[in-house]
Amino acid sequence: MSDKRVAVIGGGPAGMMAAATAALAGKKVILFEKNPFLGKKLLITGKGRCNVTNDADISDFIKNVPVNSSFLYSAFYGFTNRDLIELIEKLGVPTKVERGGRVFPVSDKAKDVVNALAGYVTDSGVKIVKVAVSKVLANDDGTKTVVLADKRGVKCDSVIIATGGASYPLTGSTGDGYRMASSLGHTVTELKPSLVPLVVKEEHISRLQGLSLKNVAVTLKLKDKTVYEDFGEMLFTHYGLSGPTILSSSSHMRKDGEYTVSIDLKPALDFSALDKRLLRDFEQTKNKDFVNSLDELLPKKLIPVIVDLSGIAPHKKVNEITREERHNLVNLIKDFKFHIKGFRPISEAIITSGGVSVGEINPSTMESKLVEGIFFAGEIIDVDAYTGGYNLQIAFSTGYLAGINA
Repeated sequence: MSDKRVAVIGGGPAGMMAAATAALAGKKVILFEKNPFLGKKLLITGKGRCNVTNDADISDFIKNVPVNSSFLYSAFYGFTNRDLIELIEKLGVPTKVERGGRVFPVSDKAKDVVNALAGYVTDSGVKIVKVAVSKVLANDDGTKTVVLADKRGVKCDSVIIATGGASYPLTGSTGDGYRMASSLGHTVTELKPSLVPLVVKEEHISRLQGLSLKNVAVTLKLKDKTVYEDFGEMLFTHYGLSGPTILSSSSHMRKDGEYTVSIDLKPALDFSALDKRLLRDFEQTKNKDFVNSLDELLPKKLIPVIVDLSGIAPHKKVNEITREERHNLVNLIKDFKFHIKGFRPISEAIITSGGVSVGEINPSTMESKLVEGIFFAGEIIDVDAYTGGYNLQIAFSTGYLAGINA
């Protein structure tokens, strides 16, 4: 074993990977984690199922990182998604691939992944200390001092800062790493929520609270320009929109402006096919009131809102609905539109957009260009990706590079 001492701050996916990798490379590693156990945020990823990575080619990974993607070439190729899957399965957690290439543990339990990685860290010889770190000092002799919350100082040769972002603060991601990086002279770019629910202007949203939709098409527009399109699941909340397609859409909202989200409630049917479907339904319900004629077409909770927005009187008999009214209804179902007021708070975001400037980090090693012996890994870096396992792969890949080079 080398006499080189490495301190890792943060026991999330990036920190665990960095610590184990450094220890297996023969370094003396101490991992500082302020939570009672490692991987607290990892436990809640993928709705508690842990979407560990994606099955895509590495070139597709690059395409799914909208911010500073080129910075990640070395990391993604240095420790690939195949490497990660192989490691997790070797640790006793078989994986499976689902829609969109998302990779999950077969058990659908995030705790299986967390326990396996925590065991990997322990078995590699890492010393784990459950304590908060207040700051990192760069000493004149090239060593570093990790200053703990209780004022103790731990001297080491290099430090890997893997403290996460500022999202989900209850899991420990409280922005500590940004303060440490700033005190060492690093630039921290503007921090914003990414992969976050959206707040809408329409008041009728509260009537849809709790309604979850599958197999809908979502289009995000800035004024009249399409910015992003997705297909899959979404959720209505008391304030606006959430769910996988919405979270992915939010990460494309890079500047202020008049954004709208259009939901195609029946993407499998074009205008003509949906119009014919409505005609058939109306033929079967021709003596009913309009409000009672949509049960076969739409979820129950959605019907009163659609009826109100259609402009057709709720108790108008179906056989009295005009062709123009029916066409307006088709357009509404194909373009159920909401105007975006803003994001939910960063504390509700899955990840933080922004962080330590990539221009100040060596992309081949994750070492600071400003302070020798300081490394960064994971969400603290100014990179973020769309949903689908890409952000966790960033954490593991950058963690590996930092660990092998620290």
